[in-house]
Amino acid sequence: MGESRDSRQASKRAGKGGNPVSRLFGSLGLFISQILDELRKVVRPTRSELWNYTLVVIVFVSVMMALVSGLDFGFSKLVGLVFGNGG
Repeated sequence: MGESRDSRQASKRAGKGGNPVSRLFGSLGLFISQILDELRKVVRPTRSELWNYTLVVIVFVSVMMALVSGLDFGFSKLVGLVFGNGG
């Protein structure tokens, strides 16, 4: 895929050598500017969307907990029938 302008500039600077300290600060500056560019692309949910997402997660986790608990209870009863009740 194509490189971004910043990564091409960084690769040009890295190939030239030069002062290691200035290269370090240049790389850090490039890294921070790329982070800020990515953060500008983030779409934040509205309050109602966030509430809906939270409810969906809580319901899903509750259903999965009930399913796993039911399977655990069923398998423990099955093992109790097969191997006795431990007594």
